[in-house]
Amino acid sequence: MVWDSATFLGALTPKFYVALTGTSSLISGLILIFEWWYFRKYGTSFIEQVSLTHLGPWLGGGSSSSSEPEGVECKVWRNPMSLLRGAEYGRLWSVARRAPLTYYDMNLSAQEHQAWFGGGSGSTGADEALARAWREREPAARVACARAALALRPDCAAALLLLAEEDAPTVLEAERVLRRAWRCGEAAWRALAAAGAAGAARREAAVLAHVKRRVAMCARRLGRLREAARLFRELARDAPPALHALAPHENLLEVLLEQRAWADAAALLARHDPEPAPRSATLAYTAALLRARAVPLAATAAARLAAEAAALESLRRAIRYNPHVPPYLLELRALTLPPEHVLRRGDSEALAYAFCHLRHWRACEGALRLLALAWGAAERAAARGAGWGACGACADRELLPAHHCGWGGRRAPALLPLAAALCAGAALLALLAHRWPAAAAAAAAALHPARLLRLVAAL
Repeated sequence: MVWDSATFLGALTPKFYVALTGTSSLISGLILIFEWWYFRKYGTSFIEQVSLTHLGPWLGGGSSSSSEPEGVECKVWRNPMSLLRGAEYGRLWSVARRAPLTYYDMNLSAQEHQAWFGGGSGSTGADEALARAWREREPAARVACARAALALRPDCAAALLLLAEEDAPTVLEAERVLRRAWRCGEAAWRALAAAGAAGAARREAAVLAHVKRRVAMCARRLGRLREAARLFRELARDAPPALHALAPHENLLEVLLEQRAWADAAALLARHDPEPAPRSATLAYTAALLRARAVPLAATAAARLAAEAAALESLRRAIRYNPHVPPYLLELRALTLPPEHVLRRGDSEALAYAFCHLRHWRACEGALRLLALAWGAAERAAARGAGWGACGACADRELLPAHHCGWGGRRAPALLPLAAALCAGAALLALLAHRWPAAAAAAAAALHPARLLRLVAAL
């Protein structure tokens, strides 16, 4: 049977078109109202986020830009220098009532925690309570779930880790809770390994590695640099593969710079920073800092010129990798607390690097002067048309908080509520026309264009 479209369209009554108009207007109004509510609550567009995450690769968004160097990744990674939520991030909220982390950033952390510490097939009540804790958005709800898990299993290292992150008011208190988690996690790991439970033992080993990393970061905050360097060396050597993505060598590099252990820092860079393409802004700019430090130590004028040329070349290499770092180091842009995740080669990575390494650049004689020279040359090259391409600006907008100067001016569209009201009004008019067709026909006759033209001419 051949489909006759003309017969089908001719059989449709006006009521069908009225219902179609009302339904589409109602759906459009609901979508706009939900979009406005989501933007007001989370600071980002739901439609934009879904389009970039799921539809972008299908529409060609996954193709690499020709302006980006080959072999360099531009993706979101866990920030190795992320702070403690309760003892450090919480201070910004308590003092200035500003949210230090975005919903997108915290959601990524929740997904990672579930992947790292998930209970697997043999989940217990404590594991289920922790799974609920990772999914909760409010800190009080997460802490309550962690305490419930501890009530069911007092030696639960993952619950203690969450309490140290979220509930401890100071770094010293967080370290005390983490030390307890270390003892509980090590005992549980040894018991599971002896019992032959390989999967559970691997999970406890991952928890133990994360606890050790946080203990090392607490030691760094409290000024115990030798202990922090020893722990980071052990992590870089013995950590499970799941922890390698957290880059403990970058934490160790920052501690070595604070210790002024220049030879050890150079040796660490030689192992982790290949010359063709840097792996992170920390490695690229630390290599440039070490070269800039060698300039005032040169014995002769010729050696000084050669060292300065090498330092400028290393700085140009670092700026090509991430051009967002120099404005922070030169204090042309304001700093804020770094996010828990950073975009490689993006503004979030530059903020995280400058937040932890600005003191090292200030302490190195002449380093900021050379950086200003290299940055000025890079800006002039960009003005001539040889600039760097945009690398994930939308991801940076999702990771950086609203009060940050880079994205603080973002506002919801002013006509979005008006458009939702117009769609809802059109749906209401269509519903009234469907319910009372005679009144709708009379209203349509009263609003006929010819009659309106005569009325306007009379006026």
